Amino acid sequence: MIKVGIIGGAGYTAGELLRILVNHPEVEIVFVHSTSNAGNFLYDVHGGLFGDTQLRFSDSYDLSAVDVLFLCSAHGKSREFWERNALPAGLKVVDLAQDYRDESDGYVYGLPEWQRDRIRTARKVANPGCFATAIQLALLPLAANGLLAAPVHVTAVTGSTGAGVKPSATTHFSWRTDNLSTYKVFEHQHLKEICRTLGLLQPSFGAACPADVCHPERSEGSSPVRFVPMRGDFARGIFASVTVDALLDAVQALDLYQNYYADAAFTFVSDRPVDLKQVVNTNKAIVAPEVHGGTLVVSSVIDNLLKGASGQAVQNMNLIFGIPETTGLKLKASAF
Repeated sequence: MIKVGIIGGAGYTAGELLRILVNHPEVEIVFVHSTSNAGNFLYDVHGGLFGDTQLRFSDSYDLSAVDVLFLCSAHGKSREFWERNALPAGLKVVDLAQDYRDESDGYVYGLPEWQRDRIRTARKVANPGCFATAIQLALLPLAANGLLAAPVHVTAVTGSTGAGVKPSATTHFSWRTDNLSTYKVFEHQHLKEICRTLGLLQPSFGAACPADVCHPERSEGSSPVRFVPMRGDFARGIFASVTVDALLDAVQALDLYQNYYADAAFTFVSDRPVDLKQVVNTNKAIVAPEVHGGTLVVSSVIDNLLKGASGQAVQNMNLIFGIPETTGLKLKASAF
């Protein structure tokens, strides 16, 4: 059995991670750390776990007692954690924050559709961001074949859980419901990891990325990925619409995407329009390329908490420990 520890156990991503791991046939959960909830049952915070586990939150942890550690704290907290703690020999780490997505400190960027083989031999994995996952899956086949042209235009809508468990003015139900808004236009933090991946796959595209893609006004030129994030009036899921010039017809585009994702465990290519309900509550991603004249439009849908976070984290854990990639992740979408 793989012995698991979780740091930052009270947030949405930890809750989804626990929902998967309590039923994972190869996992034993050793500790779930949360100072503010120490002594409480997990289901006191994550109500959906009632009836599934009698585990309690702990205010202490023994890193030497586990095989893999999931870091689910806020962005910036992972680096602080390793400033206070030593990494025991043999411990594997999957970090769900953005701290190491640049692959610093020996981390491997954990997008399996791009780096499956590197993840299998990694000791430390930096889980991708949710928007970054959806957008990169829409563009990987183009970049891998040297066909990605700048600029890329992206409009993507995310559910309210993407903002985390802590309430804010823009996550309050009375504001969010029946509403739609943009935020961080052209400056979203996930642009850094998106441009890094695409630039490594297709160096000519990377050459167009400014040094600081999150603040293009401070650099020479703007990012080749023109990203407009939007807040939707639903709880979970991301729908990304990605538009780029491409010298492909409809048949060529579909073949390109189907060939690239032929061996992907969770990413599927559709020849018809897609919708969020096909992926919500699953670890699936569905991409749908279509060509209009010389323009390629790719729709990409994921669940932001699963394929965009905790589900992908377990997918990475499975790869690290050499067990089937889909273990514990055969989650079904709702029929309605």
